[in-house]
Amino acid sequence: MADRFLRRAGACDIVKKLTARAVFERGLINEGDRILIAVSGGKDSTTLAWVLAELRRALKKNYELAALHISSDFCSCCRKPFLSKKLSGWGIPFTDLFVPVMARLKEGEKMNCYWCSTQRRTELLKYAVENGFNKIALGHHLDDILETFFMNMTGKGELSAMPVMLRYRKYPVSLIRPLFYVEEKQIVSSAGELGLLGAACTCPWGANSARKDMREKINAFTGGSGAVKRRILRSLSRGPRDLLVEP
Repeated sequence: MADRFLRRAGACDIVKKLTARAVFERGLINEGDRILIAVSGGKDSTTLAWVLAELRRALKKNYELAALHISSDFCSCCRKPFLSKKLSGWGIPFTDLFVPVMARLKEGEKMNCYWCSTQRRTELLKYAVENGFNKIALGHHLDDILETFFMNMTGKGELSAMPVMLRYRKYPVSLIRPLFYVEEKQIVSSAGELGLLGAACTCPWGANSARKDMREKINAFTGGSGAVKRRILRSLSRGPRDLLVEP
């Protein structure tokens, strides 16, 4: 994609263009798909819902969208009426599912992000399978994917990335990340244009200093260039193994 377009276009147009490119290149959406969007109420997942609704005509595919928000017993302050109204306006049915994450902790265990994520992902998969969805769309963007790659490499000593498509072996469901070409700053700008900012709270366990530090390092050696970040992303799929697809 020409960088000239990205410099001239509005934020929402940029997000649509980059998402359409991701969908076409990776075959993320097919005719007749039933896609469940995991919405937290934050800018990333809500922008994802908007752009997937917007792209129906451009992609020339008939696919169904629905959104699932998972509330918990420690963090349920997302502006759900606001979220539901926005999604309804885009023709996306909205469901709020309560999951007692804290209550599931065993005696002596402490709350952490991994535990919460595991509980939410389990319920998300369960809901998708029980309601006939064949794909789950997550709002992870370009910066999320690069941060995860470099954190895995420097922290775990392994070359692995957040896959843009993951086909589960045990479930008839695939995970897709259609925003993988979109930078966080582009999502922030588009969310501002759409009036989506400030729709969610900050999780009390959500601070991740390691990820924040890695984001700063990536911005330092890329100079904050989206074109450079996308070239790094492209390099992850070139070689003996495509790191953007789960093996």
